[in-house]
This record gives sequence, structure tokens and C-alpha cells, in this order.
Amino acid sequence: MKRAVFPGTFDPIHFGHIDIAKRAVRVFDELVVAVYDKPPKNVLFTAEERRQLVEQAFADEKHIQATVFSGLIVEYCREVGAQAIVRGLRVFSDFEHEFRMALANHRLAPEIDVVAFITSEEHSFLTGSTVKEIASLGGDVSSFVPPHVREALDRRFQELGDDGPNIIPMNSLRD
Repeated sequence: MKRAVFPGTFDPIHFGHIDIAKRAVRVFDELVVAVYDKPPKNVLFTAEERRQLVEQAFADEKHIQATVFSGLIVEYCREVGAQAIVRGLRVFSDFEHEFRMALANHRLAPEIDVVAFITSEEHSFLTGSTVKEIASLGGDVSSFVPPHVREALDRRFQELGDDGPNIIPMNSLRD
């Protein structure tokens, strides 16, 4: 059985992630969507909350599972018996970053391949940061995320109140 791991922060999972995962599971027998528990950026949801959101997004997909991981992704791949790491590429700048990571991972674990999927055109602008910024400002993110994620975002920003938009690094959507 060919197993791949799709690692990421998934804060929150959005339709771009979902598209990559569904396409990857056509190539691999099983896909583990692995939520990184200690990302180097501020997150809106805990690792367990992010895992649950991912799990709900793939509730009807019997060949996709959601987990939380720590440490090096290649070590996690070895732990779960994965032969490949799945990554998504949106724009050219993603390629340079992903290429460097792939080379480093190959040096650490030459038996684990990195497979990059080019994002679908309709998701090429989509990032978790964009989703969070729009949601924090009361915008409609229903075309970016599944309903359960939109509801989780609404709840979280209600909990945060007026501080919500200040927690999210902003691009220029409110200018």
C-alpha cells in the first residue's frame, strides 16, 4: 500500500488544502493529513481543534485520515510507514521554498519522496492567513472553507471580540 503524508498547519483547512488532498488520494492508496502541532507562526486554533476541522472536512473520505504530529516530517513519515510527502504549490515563490525543503528532507530521508501538486486555478490566491483576515473582519469566507470551518471561525472571533482582528497578521484587505 502506498501511503503519503500531507503536512501543514491547516489554520484553518480551506478548499485549496481539500483539493490537494483529494487529488493526492487518487495517486496514493492512503493519505495522512498531518497537522503540525508547533508551527513557527501564530495560530488561531489549537492543534487538536485543527485536527478535528481536518477530520470533519474528510468525513466521507475513507482513505484520508487526520492526525497531529511533532518534530521532523521525515521522522513522522517513517513512523507511519509513508513513502511520500505531499505538498501544494500555488505561486512561483512557493516553489523555491518547497524545493529547498524537499532537498533538505531528501538529505535526511532519501527513501521518502516529495510529490508536489499544482493548485487548481480557483484556489491559487487562497491561504489560511487570507481566510483568517477576512473572517476576523466579518467578511464572508463561505467560498473559501467548508461550512463547519466557517462556523468555527465565527465562534472563535466572537470569543476574541474586538481583539480578534488584532491577533491576525493583516495583509492589506482592510486598507
